[in-house]
Amino acid sequence: MTTSAHAAGQAATSPLVAPLVVRTVAIDTRVADRLLDLVPDERPVTWLRRGEGLVGWGVAAEIRTTGAARFSDAATWWSEVTARAVVRNEVEEPGTGLVGFGTFAFADSPGDSVLVVPSVVVGRRGDLAWMTTTSATGLDRLDEQLRVADAPQPPTGVAFADGALDGERWMTAVADAVARIDAGDLEKVVLARDLLATADAPVDVRWPLHRLVESYPMCWTFHVDGIFGATPEMLVRRERGLVTSRVLAGTIRRTGDDERDLALAATLARSSKDLEEHEYAVRSVAEALEPHCSSMNVPETPFVLHLPNVMHLATDVAGVVHDATTVSSLQLAEALHPSAAVGGTPTAAATALISEIEGMDRGRYAGPVGWMDASGDGEWGIALRSGVVDGATVRLFAGCGIVAGSQPEAELAEAQAKFVPVRDAVSGV
Repeated sequence: MTTSAHAAGQAATSPLVAPLVVRTVAIDTRVADRLLDLVPDERPVTWLRRGEGLVGWGVAAEIRTTGAARFSDAATWWSEVTARAVVRNEVEEPGTGLVGFGTFAFADSPGDSVLVVPSVVVGRRGDLAWMTTTSATGLDRLDEQLRVADAPQPPTGVAFADGALDGERWMTAVADAVARIDAGDLEKVVLARDLLATADAPVDVRWPLHRLVESYPMCWTFHVDGIFGATPEMLVRRERGLVTSRVLAGTIRRTGDDERDLALAATLARSSKDLEEHEYAVRSVAEALEPHCSSMNVPETPFVLHLPNVMHLATDVAGVVHDATTVSSLQLAEALHPSAAVGGTPTAAATALISEIEGMDRGRYAGPVGWMDASGDGEWGIALRSGVVDGATVRLFAGCGIVAGSQPEAELAEAQAKFVPVRDAVSGV
């Protein structure tokens, strides 16, 4: 039995059928050595990095929200769910007990958002592994066992086509954005484009998840309600009073030649265009977190993050939160969204320009995606390097930060590089 609220504004008024009954127990870490191998094709959710994280399946409760109140509606509903839940937690670590997974639309409209409590969650952190079962039946003891799923089959006959805009039209939009920036309308805007992949049969999302986990272990591989990917960008992590955010802005494509890539990394670290773009993103994150922190550490210079396909300028912003009892990780994610890394600067001008010239509906691309436990601790990434599965079709997304001096051809090449992780993952080879 599941409980759900399906419209914005219902979160505070929709009664739950019954309190959720939650039990977390420690399990042998060998069971969780390959977390994805445990997941059946039953509304799977994932949040994995370097062999650790959370996977789950089934639905014990969920809310779907839309509009400007999508975050607050979900937060209100979550407060009600956690207040009514009966929890037996033998592990008492972040990510244990009652856990919800969420994915939120980039814009107020259009797009829907989801916060879901899986029926089963399996987690791994270091030498600790656990299983959480959740039910709305009111039973005190749950006997659902871990099920080893059949191996997913690779997609076949995959063909790719341009989405809303082809390369030429998208470069025209980039040139328009640069002209607006030169005119002083704004400082930075992030423009995205989409790519459509069509297979011969419905795509089993577990296949690209396996590929992404293997190829991009330094990223957070995620899946919630159809959107999946391997994001390198942590919007916000809150754990026991500490908050961190990894900011990425400024990108260069790798060549595969280690010596050449080191030279390119040095070029990236000195690039005035990329450093300017990065500064906007770091500043927007620091300003959003400051009201919630008693102290903060904002490094003066970024480091270069090396990924298999690209390199990014990166900064880890950290702080000590003073309002952890009243502000959850989801609410911190709302405060941070959209950062300059996915929207632009100033935010209002940038998001308005995105709506005007980007030419597509982002849906949940570049919105917060992640998980939260009953204490409000959690991890929310930005849904980048991502795709949305809809039967035999996968819609891929990639975006680039546009500032003064951006060259349309270079930005198109950067977008193509950012498609690579999901494009390879759904190719089926």
